Amino acid sequence: MRQASAVPDFWNDNAAASSLLKKISILEKEIKLWEELNTAQGDVEVLLEFAEAGESSLEEVDGELNQFVETIEELELKMILGDPQDTQDAIITIHPGAGGTESQDWAEMLYRMYTRWIERKGFKKEIMDYQPGDEAGIKDITMEVKGDYAYGLLKAEAGVHRLVRISPFDSNSRRHTSFVSVFVYPSSEEEIEIEIDQGDLRIDTYRASGAGGQHVNKTDSAIRITHIPTGIVVQCQNERSQHKNKASALKVLKARLYQVEVEKEKEARKDLEDTKMDIAWGSQIRSYVFHPYNMVKDHRTKEETGNISAVMDGDLDKFIRAFLMNQLGDTVEEQEA
Repeated sequence: MRQASAVPDFWNDNAAASSLLKKISILEKEIKLWEELNTAQGDVEVLLEFAEAGESSLEEVDGELNQFVETIEELELKMILGDPQDTQDAIITIHPGAGGTESQDWAEMLYRMYTRWIERKGFKKEIMDYQPGDEAGIKDITMEVKGDYAYGLLKAEAGVHRLVRISPFDSNSRRHTSFVSVFVYPSSEEEIEIEIDQGDLRIDTYRASGAGGQHVNKTDSAIRITHIPTGIVVQCQNERSQHKNKASALKVLKARLYQVEVEKEKEARKDLEDTKMDIAWGSQIRSYVFHPYNMVKDHRTKEETGNISAVMDGDLDKFIRAFLMNQLGDTVEEQEA
């Protein structure tokens, strides 16, 4: 791969060049992890010998052992994420269910949660479409998350998220239940091979919403694209340029059409049929309970925690890991059947 990146015409195709460099980076990081694992193993063994001889403390051994376990778990996840699209960036759409301001506020809380998780992972995000709520929260948001294995990790979040709390918008302080759906698609400039017939598209332009004042967008730069055969609708208004908004909207459409094809293939193979859940109200994948007690529980894996504030601050790795390990177990059972 390194040799391919050194040829004179390497950058003639920017998308292909960037994709290859990303693959090289991922492989180099995995090699480094294996090297760190070997080093950590040696360090733990030496510290254990010193501890037996009374020359080092158990606290030192414990600290080194924890680092060793963390490295093993990270490599374990990399091995689980073996599908080609797992290494790709991700496109996330957060959409509130029925319930007006209450569910729109919950959508914004989830957006903040994922933003914190993205920061923790050292990933980057780019807002592609943002529609604020009338009173509070958000009506809809689509963003691209860029980082190694972003889609492979975030696919664990696809589904309906349920919130139970005392509503801050209810003057009688009653308990409310709200639902928000999260959709996750792989994002790639090169590897998603989807042909889109321009005749199948209806493209509408409109004026982007904004806060008003001198920064309001005075041109019809926002783009809405409808894919007529499937009925899929995507839109983008984050850029001031109509051309850039159209390019972003087409990227989202391409990702969603790719996901449709993936799902069709899964249906044809009856792949994971027993564990597959529809993204629909009432089939929540995870519940976040703020009242009468604090708990976050994933209904697919039974993983749960009472530290709801940490979860809302982006501590999602335990839930993501449990989902991926559970998915791996289901795949192994199918292969053995």
